[in-house]
Amino acid sequence: MLKPTLKFTSALVAAALISSAALADQAYGPFPVTVKGYEGDKTNSVSYSGQIARHVLHDSLKKAAAKGDGGNNAAQVEALMLAYFNGSESDLEIIAPASKDGFPVKQATVNEVSKGKNISGKFYNGAMTAWPGNQSGVDVALQMIKMAAASEQGYDPVNGMDWAQLISKFTLGAMAYNQAVDNYLDEKLDAGTKPNDQPYKEGAYYTGKEHVWDEAFGYFGAAAHSAGLSPEQIYAVAKQKDLTAADANGDGVVDLKSEMVFGPAYYAAGADKGGNQNTQYMATIFNAFRDGRALIASANGEKLTDAQRAELKAYADVIETNWEKTLAEATFKYAGSVYKDIDKLKSGEDSDKALRNYVKHWGELKGFSMALQSGKSNLGATAIDLNWMIGFSPAMPDGKMVSDIDADGNFVREREMTLDDYQVNMLKVQKLLIDKFGIESRANDATADLAALAEKLGTTEAAETD
Repeated sequence: MLKPTLKFTSALVAAALISSAALADQAYGPFPVTVKGYEGDKTNSVSYSGQIARHVLHDSLKKAAAKGDGGNNAAQVEALMLAYFNGSESDLEIIAPASKDGFPVKQATVNEVSKGKNISGKFYNGAMTAWPGNQSGVDVALQMIKMAAASEQGYDPVNGMDWAQLISKFTLGAMAYNQAVDNYLDEKLDAGTKPNDQPYKEGAYYTGKEHVWDEAFGYFGAAAHSAGLSPEQIYAVAKQKDLTAADANGDGVVDLKSEMVFGPAYYAAGADKGGNQNTQYMATIFNAFRDGRALIASANGEKLTDAQRAELKAYADVIETNWEKTLAEATFKYAGSVYKDIDKLKSGEDSDKALRNYVKHWGELKGFSMALQSGKSNLGATAIDLNWMIGFSPAMPDGKMVSDIDADGNFVREREMTLDDYQVNMLKVQKLLIDKFGIESRANDATADLAALAEKLGTTEAAETD
């Protein structure tokens, strides 16, 4: 959903912001049980624990990616990572977010959140041209897992890979974003799919459309009481640094099912609190989800009318637009971080630390740029430009970049790029994201340097406009 489409939903965004002021004290639920003929004891129809379990699997997978010792334990680490990616018959320990001093977590295993869940079955499986080899999204993730397991604590200083960051940020798009905007908020809102006058499945206490909407909300990863929190508080909850803000029911522990903040919501709040402008991505997305759910509940278990479904799809457009912009903001932020890191690399001061930070930030940049390409919108030429400027790896101090991957799964490093030229690319990435997505927060904005740096370096491959 590129910039021209954004104008279509501008009025809806404004309406969502007005709703934010009017409904700021309202949580996502509880909502009443409206299924006709339901005779159970449930009184709240909200259910999205499966999506929270997948966030927990993602967070634990990210932690597991840094457990390699350089090859000796590669098989064990790969098996551990695959258990979190593919799911496991055993009850997996929650590696993250786990209890720590000052932030006790209610659940200790994944099955306590929801049983039988995995990431791989909900992962983007289209072609991912942002990665070498022209592979599907799932195959790219599996390859990253294998390489992470064989690395030293998830770090490859030769090719410039931080596997935990790459896997995590890609998954935030290829699982959470893709499932929400290209499944639950897309075809599953059609009249003939999961109708609202029927239970989602036999015996369920929620209707088809109620659960479809809840599942999309679960993938966003917001705490149910987020409307009463500031972006700073939401950010702190995700970092496990503010128990008071997290513990909505005051029982002294954080329930991952409803009180924790996970990746997509964390980055929406991060853009709101840390950029150059006063954006409201978090409030806008949360309020659209909550107001859409209230609309479904108001149908009282009857089929949604065409007018109600049109209104619901308008809320879905608001969510998709602002979620996409959140991913674009994160890509923009880390392009700026990489730009700054190159200055430190060129200075030669504390080169090992500077390289490690550079690779980490590039992993976040690359992962988020891949996440952007995992939604329902075909980014077309924008994706081609992003992929070329960012590359399959960062430009390394030896002037080489990854250009391909061979039949044995080894990187080929034949593309040449100086650090100076790669800095220009990072500024061009930022400019492209502003032009195509209309982002406003713009953390780490370095675009003011573009003209001067390009002039200083002269006309190069990196500095070409088109």
